[in-house]
Amino acid sequence: MNAARPYVSVSSLKALAVAAGILGAPAAALPAVDPGVAVAPRMEFTPPPPGTYRLQKIQPAADATLLDPSGLPVRLSAVTAGKITLLTFFYTYCADPIGCPLAYRTLLDIRSGVSRVAGLEQRVRFLSVSLDPTIDTPAAIGNYREMVSQDSALEWDVLTARSVRDLLPVLEDFGQDVSVEQAADGSARRTVHHMLKMFLIDQTGMVREIYTLAFLQPAVILNDIQTLYLEEKSHAARSPRPERLVPAAAKIAPSKNFRPVE
Repeated sequence: MNAARPYVSVSSLKALAVAAGILGAPAAALPAVDPGVAVAPRMEFTPPPPGTYRLQKIQPAADATLLDPSGLPVRLSAVTAGKITLLTFFYTYCADPIGCPLAYRTLLDIRSGVSRVAGLEQRVRFLSVSLDPTIDTPAAIGNYREMVSQDSALEWDVLTARSVRDLLPVLEDFGQDVSVEQAADGSARRTVHHMLKMFLIDQTGMVREIYTLAFLQPAVILNDIQTLYLEEKSHAARSPRPERLVPAAAKIAPSKNFRPVE
């Protein structure tokens, strides 16, 4: 995590969620909520300017075979490398005001900021992975992608899994907290709650920052994205240029006795 900002551990946030009855409660026991207006947490610090700090390499992004909106298999590694990627796990139908609606509003704000930085929009990707493949089928995530991709050149991919069983190892690798509803035989049936997180992944597929609810600040995340972009450009500038190949014949010095044929 960036040493320049305060930190709240995942375990602390999880304990608060359990105490509030958000995590671990049966789905039927949760009251209906009014989503209201999704508002980012109050920011009580000034984020450092882009490029004035370095984001640590936390862990490689997990890999797995997921499904795109056409139902075709996609390697997760294919969409978490090559660009700066902001990954979020979500439900298409979530109405929790401090859950997916807040994440969606935050992503829209970040996307707007990215579009104002020259050259950045082509180097950034958003990735949303469904937490509930039982409802978020390829057709369902296809409708969601159509909605989020409107009026923007920024790549926004949406994936789901074949089953909860296929999804759980991915969530475990990322450290994404969820509670799992079990079938009568004890098998995983579906995920019913999750702790909101976003994962910032660099172009090499390395997780560089993890944002929990306390730090879901568009200005902070945008600065971190720009910091990775500047790092990428700096690395490219330092990389040695490939040696220009010269034909072998051109490397042979002409003989002093050489006379052109007349």
